[in-house]
Amino acid sequence: MTSRRRTRLRKARAPVSLAEKMAAPGPGEYFSVGSHVSCLTCLGQRLQGEVVAFDYPSKMLTLKCPSSSGKPNLSDVILVNLAYVSDVDVINDRTETPPPLASLNISKLANRARTEKEDKLSQAYAISAGVSVEGQQLFQTIHKTIKDCKWQEKNIIVMDDVVISPPYQVENCKGKEGSALSHIRKIVEKHFKDVESQKSMQRTQAQQTQKDSSLSS
Repeated sequence: MTSRRRTRLRKARAPVSLAEKMAAPGPGEYFSVGSHVSCLTCLGQRLQGEVVAFDYPSKMLTLKCPSSSGKPNLSDVILVNLAYVSDVDVINDRTETPPPLASLNISKLANRARTEKEDKLSQAYAISAGVSVEGQQLFQTIHKTIKDCKWQEKNIIVMDDVVISPPYQVENCKGKEGSALSHIRKIVEKHFKDVESQKSMQRTQAQQTQKDSSLSS
């Protein structure tokens, strides 16, 4: 059964006592998991999605919204502080018990966290070693497809077989001749072609913007 109700949220006030925070929520102040709501932020942004979680004491609402990437198999999860929301329109109020939460793959999450940490440490090392921006960007491009990639001072070491030294061009790729070296050289060549193409596009857009501005004035 679909129901609809609008909640006008009270303005933020002075901090309340623990007893007040633990008091039972009043009518229209609680949002059930699985309900679909639409809310208007203080910035005038309209958010609409399914309630994933709601913490009454802190007034934090978690919404699952359609993905901003447009991919149907993905969703955006947004944390909404109701202290900065003017009103909430409950489009579909769910009253039945929500399904149990899906189990988490702790091992997979731990591996992802470790990988992210290693990547950040690698970036920090490159910056502290004085590696150029071009070198850092190339490293990130290679690392997307070849994880066995690390820094040795200012040199990029790939699979312990190929060394790419500054200024990180195709001719700076050294190693034993073979498929590995050839593959790395192709990655480097394509990377700089893509960078140049992007810069050319940005210059064209800037020129067009300047031209439009001149015509309008």
